[in-house]
Amino acid sequence: MDAVTKPQPHDEAAITEVDVLVVGAGISGLSAAWHLKERLPHKRFLVLEREASFGGTWLTHKFPGIRSDSDLYTFGFHFKPWVGPPIATAAEIQAYLGEMIAENDLDRHIRYNHSIETASWDSATARWTLTALLPDGSRRQYRANFLWMAQGYYRHHQGHWPDYPGMDQFKGEIVHTEEWDETTDYTGKKVILIGSGATAATVVPAMAEKAAHITMIQRSPTWFMPGRNVNELAELLRPIGVDEATIHDIVRKKIIYDQDQIVRQCRDAPDAVAAELLAGVQALLPEGFDMRHFTPSYRPWRQRLAFVPDGDLFAGIRASKADVVTGTIARFTPEGVEMQDGTQVPADLIVLATGFNLCVFGDIEFSLDGQPLDMADTVTWRGMMFTGVPNLVWVFGYFRASWTLRSDMISEFTCRLLKHMEDKGVDRVDVVLPAELESAPRGPWADPEDFNPNYLTRDQHLLPKTAPGAEWRHTQDYWREKDEMPRVDLDGPAFTYAKARAVQPA
Repeated sequence: MDAVTKPQPHDEAAITEVDVLVVGAGISGLSAAWHLKERLPHKRFLVLEREASFGGTWLTHKFPGIRSDSDLYTFGFHFKPWVGPPIATAAEIQAYLGEMIAENDLDRHIRYNHSIETASWDSATARWTLTALLPDGSRRQYRANFLWMAQGYYRHHQGHWPDYPGMDQFKGEIVHTEEWDETTDYTGKKVILIGSGATAATVVPAMAEKAAHITMIQRSPTWFMPGRNVNELAELLRPIGVDEATIHDIVRKKIIYDQDQIVRQCRDAPDAVAAELLAGVQALLPEGFDMRHFTPSYRPWRQRLAFVPDGDLFAGIRASKADVVTGTIARFTPEGVEMQDGTQVPADLIVLATGFNLCVFGDIEFSLDGQPLDMADTVTWRGMMFTGVPNLVWVFGYFRASWTLRSDMISEFTCRLLKHMEDKGVDRVDVVLPAELESAPRGPWADPEDFNPNYLTRDQHLLPKTAPGAEWRHTQDYWREKDEMPRVDLDGPAFTYAKARAVQPA
């Protein structure tokens, strides 16, 4: 059903009324849209997107070589087979998402160029009202019973800029990967890239093709996992006539099983896994290369493993087009960067791949019955719902497995929850801590002993808190959640339901 727009009393502008509002048309928002259309076809819904098109990360990231760091058999949707290489470019992912939108007639449900400023909840009518800023400076309002936040978790177009001494002295250009200007010309230039991890592993080999030389400066090494950008099981099944949907399902299950085994090995035998990873990297480097540049101080999977398709990062080092400097930056100089040990690294262009800033709930100003809401004051239920915040789900995926595995899981759960509310004849749902946990100590969103990337430790105070027990935290264990989530008792003690005190005008 299409959205209904009607004038409201004392309102000059029309308010668009729907049953469900989804914020974000990236991979999570598109998953939400598909599931709403398939599972609850009678529900009216809209997807509100800040950008001019769909895709989220794959639209906004413009830096050289942009590609996935998860395989597309699991990063893709469970309902749409992936037929390309496991690690895909942004353009390939955008094409895949565009096909999904067209095949399912979802475009009519998406409103682009809508930057959400406020989200206010009214208990009397059990409705969220969202105010969106449009490119022409005007504002539009949308109202719905249920709010589905699928906007991601960091600020697009704004990277994290460390304040290095002397940055203003450097004579060349400084750019950030999150704010990449596609007109930047690095042909024949000496380039410094500051950072490590998946972004660096993407940018360094891409820029090495045109740059005179590129040096990756890292404070500490990252665990890398090189491998062929091909799925051998898929390539084995295709020639014998297995259809793509079946291949997708089989390969997806095999990858999920293998990932589970890797995570378990990293916990149970980290030294053995570390030795195997180092051997795989060393085999692709020049003889005698100093392996301290690729030997992290933390155990594998405490931060995300960065997959290097076809070992392209190391090919640049073998060809003397790229090298690595590990240590602490002392200052920028007019000619480049000086390290604390005195090493001088010359550059014409400096690229910052220094991470991003968390964007908690889209940086939207939330309020409940006229009172400001600080999400950091809430406790999460399974990393998707929050105490004191009715009728809202937030999609926050996995770090150790493909994000889409959890966004699809949350989509299935949310549709089941909406259907349950409909069957009960209610229009409000809350999650409530049991009495014995009311005074229990609150923990951080992510345990720093378990997962500690810089962007998370830097801004974790902005995120909702956790309480004791698996139900009251955001777990990274897909392999447990995939069995638990479908069996969640929607009438269990974590949930309360109610009917609005007032009737919303039809």
